[in-house]
Amino acid sequence: MQQTIQSLSALERRVDLTVPAAAIEQEVKTRLAKLARDMKMPGFRPGKVPIKMVAQTYGAQVQAEVLNDKVGEAFHSAVTAGNLKVAGQPRLEPRSVEDTENPTGDSNKDLNFSATFEIYPDISVGDLSSADLQRPTCSIGEAEIDRTLQIMRKQRATFEDVQRPAQDEDAVTIDFKGTHAEGENAGQAFEGGSASDFKFTLSEGRMLPEFEAAVRGMLPGQSKTFALTFPADYGAPTMAGKAVNFEVTVKQVQQPQLPPIDAEFARSLGVADGDVAKMRTEIKNNLGREVASRLKARTKDQAMAALLATSSFEVPKSLVESEKQRLAESARGDLIARGMAAQDAPLPLDLFAPEADRRVRLGLLLGEVVRANNLQSRPDQIRRLVEEIAQSYEKPQDVINWYLSDRKRLADLETVALEDNVTTWVLQRAKVVETPVEFDELMGHKGK
Repeated sequence: MQQTIQSLSALERRVDLTVPAAAIEQEVKTRLAKLARDMKMPGFRPGKVPIKMVAQTYGAQVQAEVLNDKVGEAFHSAVTAGNLKVAGQPRLEPRSVEDTENPTGDSNKDLNFSATFEIYPDISVGDLSSADLQRPTCSIGEAEIDRTLQIMRKQRATFEDVQRPAQDEDAVTIDFKGTHAEGENAGQAFEGGSASDFKFTLSEGRMLPEFEAAVRGMLPGQSKTFALTFPADYGAPTMAGKAVNFEVTVKQVQQPQLPPIDAEFARSLGVADGDVAKMRTEIKNNLGREVASRLKARTKDQAMAALLATSSFEVPKSLVESEKQRLAESARGDLIARGMAAQDAPLPLDLFAPEADRRVRLGLLLGEVVRANNLQSRPDQIRRLVEEIAQSYEKPQDVINWYLSDRKRLADLETVALEDNVTTWVLQRAKVVETPVEFDELMGHKGK
């Protein structure tokens, strides 16, 4: 019998279904009989266990399995008949009906239930011809190589003690203790607010700017107390926006000594013969790959944003809820990896709602663009991606073999290739203007 599917909203549907009790009963008997043929029990020969004993042991489990299967079959049949693509899991609820077919009160009644579910939306990609995209460009010359070398020298710096006020790029070792400045806990220490022999480098951005500003200019052996208010978006929610006082003692100030750019430095970067010119060439090649990757990522972000801005449709709430859960678990895992006790930390799912909606919406859009325009990834495209990645390693062929030996790794690259294909498709239809971007800004070197 064709079931009537009700529309509750743009994407939400409901269907009333019935599972005949006789069908359930017959399937349970069939499965129990099959179990009995293979079942072993002390005191009985294999396959000779009485069916009643089999039912006593496994009846409830088999009943539940059969019921689940029959409900699934009924639901699948209904949505298939309605030619519907179901998004997420249906919500099943028992349904009461007037018992007109069983006047004797027999308990062996048919099961009636309703299934509420969502369907995937019809997606129409908007007109991209009016979308303005800025494709970033960045050139690499001697100045960029010099800038990168300077950063590498800082990363390999040694430090020596100095008896002067601490300044940017100095490594300082301090003792500090933080206490609440306001409220009923005023004067009391707070968790994570104290440390001894704590070392950090001024201007690296590891500490809050106000904390660094207070330490900057202090001499070895000097102490001071200063006030600070944690930012509203501070990583530890219990301290966000709170006013505190810090007592700090500087125990050591060390200034950096940068290594010279010579043969020894070149060898430390993997140039076996210490040839400085060869080192600069390798740095340029590596920078070229990194800059190209970052420019590609920015261009892709612009293309995806254009797709979202020009297309409007409702997304299934169930998919957004699932994505919120996934983002929350990922955030919790990240906090734990950073050493925070976040196993039971409250992470309101609504915090992740905008990003979850964006990801679901973009995923549906990408799928439609790929399907409608035959933009599936190709084997040669995947191979090129593998080879590009491998070029950043000392033994490229080993990396290529590592990727090609694992289907999951290749599947990840297939997703990258799909996004690349969609990006190209968008750029071919939008208004694209090439826009130069500063090397330091692209590489995140500001202030370094």
